[in-house]
Amino acid sequence: MKVLISDNLAPIGEKILREAGLEVDVNTGLPPEELKAIIPDYDGLVIRSATKVRQDIIEAATKLKVVGRAGIGLDNVDIPAASEKGIVVMNAPDGNATTAAEHAITMMMSLARNIPQATASMKAGKWEKKNFMGREVTGKTLGIVGIGRIGSIVANRAQGLHMKVIAFDPFMPEELVQKLGVERVDLLELARRADFISVHTPLTKDTRHLLSTDFFANMKKDGMFIDCARGGVLDEEALFAALEENRIAGAALDVFEKEPTTLEATPLLGLNNFICTPHLGASTSEAQENVASSIAEQMADYLLKGAVRNAVNVPSVSDDVLAKIGPYINLGEMLGSLHMQIARGGVEEINLEYSGDLSGQDTGPITVAFLKGLFTPILQDAVNFVNAPLIAKERGIRVVESKTKQASDFTNLVRITVKTNEGENMLAGTVFGKKEPRLVRLNSFRLEALPAGPMLLVYNKNVPGVIGALGVTLGTGGVNISRMTVGREEASNQNVILLNTDTTVAKELLAKVTELDNIDAAMALELPGYDG
Repeated sequence: MKVLISDNLAPIGEKILREAGLEVDVNTGLPPEELKAIIPDYDGLVIRSATKVRQDIIEAATKLKVVGRAGIGLDNVDIPAASEKGIVVMNAPDGNATTAAEHAITMMMSLARNIPQATASMKAGKWEKKNFMGREVTGKTLGIVGIGRIGSIVANRAQGLHMKVIAFDPFMPEELVQKLGVERVDLLELARRADFISVHTPLTKDTRHLLSTDFFANMKKDGMFIDCARGGVLDEEALFAALEENRIAGAALDVFEKEPTTLEATPLLGLNNFICTPHLGASTSEAQENVASSIAEQMADYLLKGAVRNAVNVPSVSDDVLAKIGPYINLGEMLGSLHMQIARGGVEEINLEYSGDLSGQDTGPITVAFLKGLFTPILQDAVNFVNAPLIAKERGIRVVESKTKQASDFTNLVRITVKTNEGENMLAGTVFGKKEPRLVRLNSFRLEALPAGPMLLVYNKNVPGVIGALGVTLGTGGVNISRMTVGREEASNQNVILLNTDTTVAKELLAKVTELDNIDAAMALELPGYDG
């Protein structure tokens, strides 16, 4: 079998693949048309962030069985297209967490002591000691936005520097926050109290421009801001205004909305109180060796033994089990994603009840798929079918499974209740025919909805005219409705409407929907796709 390495990879990766008995070609920097021309010859493709594995590349890859990303992010891979063609997509999510955390600490120290500016000054032949007065970090407060795996390491290192750590993360259980020895606060309180702020949250539809004008307006005048997470979480225009007007003391970025970036694209680069690096968070020899080793071992095991590890689009199950419960695995991931998007607060407990004929099957992969779906909206590429149960354990989430042969309304039913520190939600689903996933209960509402792709969830009063007004508003906003399901709750005279839409409902359009008469609430959802 042949493997192509199309991006720069630590030599250990190539060595592991060759020693496993695979034929390896290293051909980096290929233009898309050249990659498309040679990809039919390969069974495996190893990439980092440069190679774009888009749909046309996947369609041309007649033999390709696996794409391996030496790192976490998979924005450069068309995962739905790969899944449709049966190509496994895997990553190495744990290899650079420490390196990324250390880079954030390094940026904080460099910012506090003006090290890049002082270096540039001396290299220009100057000795401007009085211009670069710094500050100590000991005794200061570090605010962390996102206290996941990397954020937790940053907290630990900051505590070693005798800093007080506060954190904003609405999805972390209080028990885990206390275990880390940090104080949980809301976002604007973090901005007001922190001397230094470090961002460690993935980019999602909910975190895009999470940190914007209001956030910077609440920061201390001598506050300093660091982002080594993902470009787009930060509103760069708002940060530029805050720095240019000296409303905050300084900022350091390792990531940008547009990469590679230039002074023309990012005016921040022209400010004296701003320092930056070109996305170096994972750029240490140790981290590159870790992810290269990990992805090479995973790909060799899959190509030669069929073993699946750290796959983001396929669970690790045998063909026999997959034939029996495959559609329910898809359903589980969909219900997990929906649960997280409607939940409020940090998840504390999950109860999964399998009833009917399904109770006699191995339902473990469905539970794993649910957990993967649950964490994807907040962790994106950092979660997969292998590490999802570990993430639940690390976050102190109790996962309880139960089975019963009795199923009141359906031959098989998956009923899942998620409890948070602010309440609970229950979803129930089944499979129609051989593979059609359906959501049949949303708390007290009964319905039959396809929980897939972009959706709009609406709570409304059960009065005439609501559906018509909703359709007109969405149509005027350029959003086409492909399916609609209505569930009614007789006791409260309230309806729930679930719409499948061709495109995601934008925030501006969502605001117009919520302003319609007799609509109590509306929420735009983005669930895993379903090709029917």
